[in-house]
Amino acid sequence: MKYILLLLLLLPYTLFGQLSRQDSIWLPVKFFLGSWEGTGGGQPGIGKYERTYGFVLNKKFIEVRNTSVYPPTDKNPDGEVHLDLGYISYDRLRHTYILRQFHIEGFVNEYALDSTSADGKRMVFVSEAIENTARGWRASETYEVTSDSEFTETFRLAAPGKSFEPYTRVTLRRVR
Repeated sequence: MKYILLLLLLLPYTLFGQLSRQDSIWLPVKFFLGSWEGTGGGQPGIGKYERTYGFVLNKKFIEVRNTSVYPPTDKNPDGEVHLDLGYISYDRLRHTYILRQFHIEGFVNEYALDSTSADGKRMVFVSEAIENTARGWRASETYEVTSDSEFTETFRLAAPGKSFEPYTRVTLRRVR
């Protein structure tokens, strides 16, 4: 009788403590959920970044909102404000994550997760398609978790027939 009573008391904890299948799909990328700010630079100059990652559409996607502000320089006297909107999805048929980015300049990049480090702290996405650019261009996004509240992102581009070269590198810190 004691065992049955104990089982009845603990049953709700075991049932509700487990992750749903939908929630468990997101475990490898759940770290990124929240708001981030950072600095970084590269081809467009040194800039400030603001980014948010959040679930949308019943946790079927993670929406990524990014703003990068580059102040005026000698090379770019007007400065630059770059906006992009992205969505991370999980392709159940291929068992991988897909990242789609929509850029203010009109580019649409579609990436697939190419590799993940053994500890899960480094993820590399490589483009499968890029809209509104010459054929043969490729892009990659590398995310490296450096602490519980910080990660770096390196964006690389490859011209047709060439190797990837860094375009920007940013360090983002969790705001909330």
